[in-house]
Amino acid sequence: MLAEKFTTIFRAEHRRVRDLLLEMMKAARSGDRVGFRARLGQLAALTGPHFRYEEESLYPELTAFFTEEYVEKLYGDHDMAIRSALRLADLAGQGQLSDADAQSAVRTLQSILPHVTDCDGLSILIETLPEDKLRSILETRDRANERGLDLIAWAEQERDRPLPVAS
Repeated sequence: MLAEKFTTIFRAEHRRVRDLLLEMMKAARSGDRVGFRARLGQLAALTGPHFRYEEESLYPELTAFFTEEYVEKLYGDHDMAIRSALRLADLAGQGQLSDADAQSAVRTLQSILPHVTDCDGLSILIETLPEDKLRSILETRDRANERGLDLIAWAEQERDRPLPVAS
């Protein structure tokens, strides 16, 4: 029962992130700065709680299936996505998206998509976790949603992991 609930929620969140990334690409390509900014705000609001519960509750459980190196890669993907969100916010704050800025935004968004698709695939393993672990993950998700910090606010104020400097 909880496995099905978790999978439904997890997949719906990843679909929404996917859709927002694709919509942002379309907005960037068409020079729609207002649409780009609006979707970036929606993306940040969704991914703050999502990343939080993944890092605080879900990723630690993945060591039952994967090496520590692979789980660390997932955290690293979040680091990259946070740095990307900061870049996108800088671009969104400009008065006009130049062609070069639009291309940069699209490339940045494209670099995030593989994590979304890869992470969604984790659900086929997560659903095999015992009910108490699934319950704990869902409770952590509820608390993250109640706290409601967007991605940047969470990363800067409450994330347990410092954001490494980009290389």
